[in-house]
Amino acid sequence: METYQQKLDRYLEKSFYPLLPGPTQTFLTGIAPRLRLTYQEFRQFTEIARDLEMWGEAPFEEWFTSHAGTDMDARRKDHIRKNITEAYTRLKNRAKDYDHAPLKRSKKRDKGKIVIKESDKEIFGMCPVASPKTVCCNLKTIDAVENCVFGCSYCTIQTFYHQETVFDAHLAEKLKRLQLDEKKRYHIGTGQSSDSLVWGNRHGNLDALMAFARQNPNVMLEFKTKSDNIGYFLENDIPANIVCSWSLNPPVIVENEEHFTAPLARRIEAARQVADRGIMVSFHFHPIIYYKNWREDYTAIVGDILQRFTAEEVLFVSFGSVTFIKPVLKQIRLSGLQTKITQMELVKDPHGKLTYPDEIKIEKFSTLYKAFAQWHGRVFFYLCMEKAPLWEKSLGFVFKDNDHFEEEMLKHCFTRIDAKRASAAF
Repeated sequence: METYQQKLDRYLEKSFYPLLPGPTQTFLTGIAPRLRLTYQEFRQFTEIARDLEMWGEAPFEEWFTSHAGTDMDARRKDHIRKNITEAYTRLKNRAKDYDHAPLKRSKKRDKGKIVIKESDKEIFGMCPVASPKTVCCNLKTIDAVENCVFGCSYCTIQTFYHQETVFDAHLAEKLKRLQLDEKKRYHIGTGQSSDSLVWGNRHGNLDALMAFARQNPNVMLEFKTKSDNIGYFLENDIPANIVCSWSLNPPVIVENEEHFTAPLARRIEAARQVADRGIMVSFHFHPIIYYKNWREDYTAIVGDILQRFTAEEVLFVSFGSVTFIKPVLKQIRLSGLQTKITQMELVKDPHGKLTYPDEIKIEKFSTLYKAFAQWHGRVFFYLCMEKAPLWEKSLGFVFKDNDHFEEEMLKHCFTRIDAKRASAAF
């Protein structure tokens, strides 16, 4: 008959135990036989220990003792587990606090290997999160590059690709072969599989995308970025149907969660320089992170944007939230990098993904939308991947379906684009 120690030996390798600090490992292997922990109970404790380490909290053994005491009698197991679970839930659900020492971050970015590959893989498709279960803009995407050099803690790209960053050897040819309906207008993004601008014109990818935009005047081609690598846009003639968009977060989030990206001030300055060249710009507040002082920090960004840009220079502004799939949560724990991004209350969205509760989302979205009040009716505002009731409670309106959303967004944007073309013709 298998002894408890033999069971415990199996538990160790099937949990996050091997990744934990030595003192925490010693503590866990000490209390497990005394409390007669089951595999699920042991795994739960290792997950809590891993989270505390990543969140910059006290070591698990200290935190555990402060909430459960030192008496590890097996008869107290249910009481101990209840206390630990409740304490962990309270910590997880409260607003993050970045006021203490900054979280540790990698000193160097992991660039991996950059390769050019010949592939029959399709580069054009629907946005991977488009769904009738939420109100979506029907964005189309072009995967010009696969993988990202940045290290944002919440990013899903980390689970899609291996260490290689892949450039398509036949990008230009594939773009020329795309069959689009000339009578239809399209919103196509290039920032789903990588950051759109961080690579510049490496391997001619921007040249190929600009040629595609010129050949397809019915396409609004969006370059979404967290970088300030805008040299190409300042030095070249850019088609009127190009929009450069910046994902914005407060400095404390950039510093702690968006590793190796451009600082907020440099992103906004890059957008200003691009707009000065007559190129349309847009802004994405996505994801909006819920933390202590979030309201003041995000509304300060809005104030800066309103001061530095006119409504006529900005096509659209979007709001979105943190959303996780389970493989991403596992990958974050495996990486072991310090982050507070997972310190949040998680509930399932209409797709079964994990995100903030509705009441927190409504508070975040409505706060930022109200802060942009002077641009209402002049700039196109929308939520990304959210259900209809959240639109109504946050923005005060909602589109009847995704096709109507797409139609209204394209009508707004192409009114600006066509006017720009007309003025350039004189």
